[in-house]
Amino acid sequence: MYPTTGWEQFHRLLLSPFFLSAAFSWLMAQLTKSIVEVVQVRPQSLRRLLGTLVWRTGGMPSSHSAMTTALATSIGFGYNLASPMFVLSLFYGMVVIRDAVGVRQATGVQARKLNELGEQLRRQVGVDYEPVKEVHGHTAAEVSVGMLLGFFIGVAFTTL
Repeated sequence: MYPTTGWEQFHRLLLSPFFLSAAFSWLMAQLTKSIVEVVQVRPQSLRRLLGTLVWRTGGMPSSHSAMTTALATSIGFGYNLASPMFVLSLFYGMVVIRDAVGVRQATGVQARKLNELGEQLRRQVGVDYEPVKEVHGHTAAEVSVGMLLGFFIGVAFTTL
């Protein structure tokens, strides 16, 4: 029934519709985000564009929402909506999406205020201050588009 070696199990994982739907939805969200950046910002370097493709958080669409929605959708279609795996993936997705919207946004606001304070200290007192990264949470539209993308990719990988 199940593969016996680690390589066989790894190969089976890579061909799993659950893995593929989550990975493909993340990749498509990041690719879309990169295209949006090229159109809107016209990045000055290939390094920045590759950073967006691979790692950048925030922006349209939410890769967090796409990936977790695709995972939950594919598990729901692959097993059923009453399965413990679907319930787990559903609540996992809700936590991840909530974090992408609220917690990271609050962190970004705090970082922005710290940077403003650091800049004031630099000007008034001469303190060396290196700004902290301002993380931006997702908007409702970015999350919604990510969820739609993930839903349709999850359906595609488990029903086609």
